[in-house]
Amino acid sequence: MESNHFLSVVIPAKDEQENISRLIAEIYYVLSNYDHFEVVIVDDGSSGCTLRTAASTAHDLGCPIQVVRHATSVGQSMALQTGIRQARGDLIITMDGDGQNDPSDIPLLLDRASAHQGQDFCIAGYRRNRKDTAWKRFQSRVANRVRAALLHDGVPDTGCGLKLFPKTTFLKLPWFNHGHRFIPALVRGIGGEIDVVEVNHRNRLQGNSKYNAWNRGWAGLLDLAGVMWLLHRTRVAQIAELPETEPG
Repeated sequence: MESNHFLSVVIPAKDEQENISRLIAEIYYVLSNYDHFEVVIVDDGSSGCTLRTAASTAHDLGCPIQVVRHATSVGQSMALQTGIRQARGDLIITMDGDGQNDPSDIPLLLDRASAHQGQDFCIAGYRRNRKDTAWKRFQSRVANRVRAALLHDGVPDTGCGLKLFPKTTFLKLPWFNHGHRFIPALVRGIGGEIDVVEVNHRNRLQGNSKYNAWNRGWAGLLDLAGVMWLLHRTRVAQIAELPETEPG
């Protein structure tokens, strides 16, 4: 797999020591023939050995890795921001640390990204067949419908952690806690292109979800109102073409 891009796979993780080793190994095998890549693990204040397990696994495989640890947990969005700022790659792929995103879908996102000519874009994963509880699927279905109706971001599943975008695009975005749920809308707000790729979704093998009805419900409504305000106030400047002038 050849590319002129440097790819950074950024994974926020909290107490995922039971899942992180398998996930890193899968990413490594998928990208082992890729010219330039790295895995960036951000341990968001875990109480266990997530970071040590990640570093040990990567060392045994010979997988290029960066590891960062927050002293205390500040949430998935802030962990993503830390990892993306730390990343060396010009293309960013984000994944959840629980192993439910499938690394074998990464080439699909890369193929779709190669078709984009614009400077700013986001390729968003769509988990059509989700492997979650009925209650969790119901919450997500309601949230996605409300969000799509109000933001018109063109993404059926903004909660999917598997996304690809240029690092420069991310650094242009306004950022806040829970911002990871609105990346496509924020990218579209700065004039970027949005594309959707159907991806696999797997059962969580170990551990428990860090989300509950509160942070998917009322907090989500507050975030949505804030994003609507941001998009309403955002303006994208278009640089006019100036006539050439002779020096002197």
